[in-house]
Amino acid sequence: MTAPRAGESEFWKPAATFDALRLRAAFNRLVREFFHSRAVLEVETPVLSRSGNTEPNIASFSLQFSGRTDGAPRTRWLRTSPEFALKRLLAAGIGDCYELGRVFRDGEAGGRHNPEFTMLEWYRVGWDHLRLLDETVALIRAALALVGRDAVPVVTTFRDLYWQHLQLDPLTADVDTLRSALGEVRIDPEGLTRDDWLDLLMTHRLQPLFGSDVLLAVHDWPASQAALARIREDDPPVAERFELYLGPLELANGYHELRDAQEQRARFERDAQVRAQRGLPAIPLDAPLLAALEHGLPACAGVALGVDRLLMALQGTSRIAEVLAFDFSQA
Repeated sequence: MTAPRAGESEFWKPAATFDALRLRAAFNRLVREFFHSRAVLEVETPVLSRSGNTEPNIASFSLQFSGRTDGAPRTRWLRTSPEFALKRLLAAGIGDCYELGRVFRDGEAGGRHNPEFTMLEWYRVGWDHLRLLDETVALIRAALALVGRDAVPVVTTFRDLYWQHLQLDPLTADVDTLRSALGEVRIDPEGLTRDDWLDLLMTHRLQPLFGSDVLLAVHDWPASQAALARIREDDPPVAERFELYLGPLELANGYHELRDAQEQRARFERDAQVRAQRGLPAIPLDAPLLAALEHGLPACAGVALGVDRLLMALQGTSRIAEVLAFDFSQA
């Protein structure tokens, strides 16, 4: 028997302190009380499905089911979000609902990422993204109160944010202008799109400027970054979505939801083309979601909040392991 190396004898111990685990439990209780008081129903949806996420920048885990399938595909995908299933419930008429549960993303492990993590996602029927933004801010401020903190809410548009700090218009600037705005940051430009340069400016130039005591809401994103949001025909058009940051940490991403089945199919197909160009695995389109949209999704807004990221902010740590009982290296 080989003797354990230094430190290995305690590998079984949790990564997080008991106080961190108690804080997570307190937040879970807060979530349920918050939504119960607002008549938003808690639901549970499948972790495994026959369709995955087609988004080219998100990698899904897949597995092979060994039992009887009655002709259904054996390949199943671990969800990267409960979004598609929740929208099917909305189309069926369930009304306002939320889910608090585990989601999975391949290839994301490190200081701020864990392949399995906790997501809170909820939907409000008849709301737009700006009304939902207010509710998201209220929930995060209630969470901050658990540790005796608060943050000043600041709301701005994507366009105004880039103009204020970089003196460029992110909706109209050309790629050369965006590249120049990175300054001393050196990035290999091979294969990068205009949206990639916008994302790099956000992560490398803008997010480091966000104050730790500021809850910054950025809404009305470029139409090219709509994902599952509606597009408003401004000049130029914008996606009716928001992202919410506490200091440099992105916590939440919300949409005024797209309801057009044909447009959703077209976006899925564009994703598939990008995946093919990058040599990524093909992922089947979510036929049940498209059928639900054909049936009719009510006008609604939805948001996904990264619970582990929020707990990191509450504890003032940059290491996700410190808010998990056992992180990926210990699982």
